Amino acid sequence: MSRLTSDRVAAAPSNGVRSSPSPYVDFDRASWSRLGESIALPLTADELEQIRSLGDEVDLAEVREVYLPLSRLLNLHVQEGGRLYRAYRTFLGHQPARTPFVIGIAGSVSVGKSTTARLLRTLLARWPHHPRVELITTDGFLHPNAELERRGLMTRKGFPESYDRRALLRFVTEVKGGKDEVRAPVYSHLTYDIVPDRTAAVRRPDILLLEGLNVLQPAPPSREGRGSSLAVSDFIDFSVYVDALAEDVRSWYIDRFLRLRETAFRDPASYFRRYADLDTPAAIRRAEQLWDEINGPNLRHNIAPTRGRATLVLTKGRDHAVTRIRLRKL
Repeated sequence: MSRLTSDRVAAAPSNGVRSSPSPYVDFDRASWSRLGESIALPLTADELEQIRSLGDEVDLAEVREVYLPLSRLLNLHVQEGGRLYRAYRTFLGHQPARTPFVIGIAGSVSVGKSTTARLLRTLLARWPHHPRVELITTDGFLHPNAELERRGLMTRKGFPESYDRRALLRFVTEVKGGKDEVRAPVYSHLTYDIVPDRTAAVRRPDILLLEGLNVLQPAPPSREGRGSSLAVSDFIDFSVYVDALAEDVRSWYIDRFLRLRETAFRDPASYFRRYADLDTPAAIRRAEQLWDEINGPNLRHNIAPTRGRATLVLTKGRDHAVTRIRLRKL
């Protein structure tokens, strides 16, 4: 397994970079890729095949040109956080052990955020000084189907109200509080439900990636009317939003539904087994309905409005390839 070793980031060329008057610096793909030219690619084609999600066409060229520079940028943030921690420790005379650096990965269903999260987990673990990188998805904090049924929320699964927000906030608070072990529920995409009596343990990693639809949501107003309460996003050190035109994401969702109809949906244990025998026109109609009634509105009303809260935005074109990167200015 190769590791990343370069400590140098090339200066961004003026061509292809726009920085004013937006609060973001805008890079086209070519200018962004130059920021990682001096870094060896620590990933093989076989490893990438295991990482990418169904329907996501990311290849090694995109890893080199987009995700490798991003991993270097994140590595810089983690290193600078370590320097600030040491300065605090000197200033205060005493400071508890440093807590994990939390990276949030947000975006729509079918946009490729899961692949982005897994890629970054692999790349970040191969930089020196922070080999312990863990990934948790917020799917595990969805209410179980029985509870969603009780609340009349099964057709709003993935909307903010379908999550156990208190449990998710407690999880992130304990991670950032430096607790030795924090456990998260586990979700099965096969059964479309929480897996009973199964949890994933997070044991003080150097970096925790938290991936989910709504990780950048602001805090809802408190019930007492005394301002806002805490939100998961308050504990995120760096955030990435994976973006694309809604009509492109809709198309990717339908394509993925058709592929799953030929694969995972055929498993007898699959929640979606009833869709496996649909003919192609009927399957397309059902996928369109699911998008138009559930995933599209959730993207429009809940997910896309959080894009402006991200530290960095990866924008994809119709072919699923990243075409533009927007980085918030310091």
